[in-house]
Amino acid sequence: MHSDGYEKEKREQKVIFKGMNRNIILAGVGGQGILTLAAVIDQAAMRSGLNIKQAEVHGMSQRGGAVQSHLRISDEKIYSDLIPLGKADLIISLEPLEVLRYLPYLSEKGTIITAIESVKNIGNYPEMETIIQQINASGFKTIFVDAAKTAREAGSPRTENVVMVGVAAQFLGIEKQQFENSLKEMFGSKGEDIVHLNLKAFQLGYELAIQS
Repeated sequence: MHSDGYEKEKREQKVIFKGMNRNIILAGVGGQGILTLAAVIDQAAMRSGLNIKQAEVHGMSQRGGAVQSHLRISDEKIYSDLIPLGKADLIISLEPLEVLRYLPYLSEKGTIITAIESVKNIGNYPEMETIIQQINASGFKTIFVDAAKTAREAGSPRTENVVMVGVAAQFLGIEKQQFENSLKEMFGSKGEDIVHLNLKAFQLGYELAIQS
């Protein structure tokens, strides 16, 4: 693309996304693919001409340990990578108990998207029914996702994080095609089968969000 054409496209995107802001808490445990989940969203946002800031992912040093990161997307300049309490639009969690840690970050109109498969990394891990009750009692709109089952339907349990991207895409204000292009770019070097696998996982997640 010629530079003048590229700049024109950027200006057009700026108009489309005027006033666009998303503050997202990413949560899970080590080994669940938080980095990949974040990278797909990052690339989709940048492909759309948006600005991003992402805080360092914490907790990756210990597999099974708590992992979290703040991700901010905007059509304007972003000055901090940290989301203040009460200002997050979305919690995307790959592990249900981790949602409870970050509820104070959600705004009044915030949404929770969480996988329902637990990673019992502590001795006194609560019953799943108790966790779900506590999440529901928070009063926030919540989408519970059987990401493990959906990933198996896609063809690999390792695509749970991509399933969650598909669900979240409905709430991020970014065109579906941008996510698909990001997946093609990220996994292209691994061959067509892997690209197709991840695109299928994304699509199944996307459809789950529509159904919910």
